Amino acid sequence: MAHSHQHDLIDLRAKLRGKDHRITKPREEILDLLGKEEHPVTAKTIHEKLSESCDLVTVYRSLKMLESMDLVKRFDFGDNTARFELICPDDNGHHHHLICKECRTVVEIDECFDSNLESRIAKKHGFAEVTHQLEFFGLCSSCQTT
Repeated sequence: MAHSHQHDLIDLRAKLRGKDHRITKPREEILDLLGKEEHPVTAKTIHEKLSESCDLVTVYRSLKMLESMDLVKRFDFGDNTARFELICPDDNGHHHHLICKECRTVVEIDECFDSNLESRIAKKHGFAEVTHQLEFFGLCSSCQTT
């Protein structure tokens, strides 16, 4: 699911403005970069691509702020490295990934559990606002043959 729609980035900038946050050059560049990425990327990768305009600390601070505003989502692919992906206005940001344990190839999975599962789990245990994060791991076809 490529996030390259220019109107989505305009909507995200408007959301950023609406939350009384300044649209700094680094924040705008991070949104633009994430909008062009096909899969979640690390803060280090973002910094490498934007090293001319901002340092790594600024990248981390900006990502944390954008995540708190639900403009980007953080993923953990089991290697102790956070990855970030843009949440587009027409996407609730909820999908899953299939990750190769060897080469780290990522495939997006659109299928998900019935929302009734979350409701049943919440009710059974007395919780509210239950959500889930789920990633799948395996060996891609290329890594199976090596």
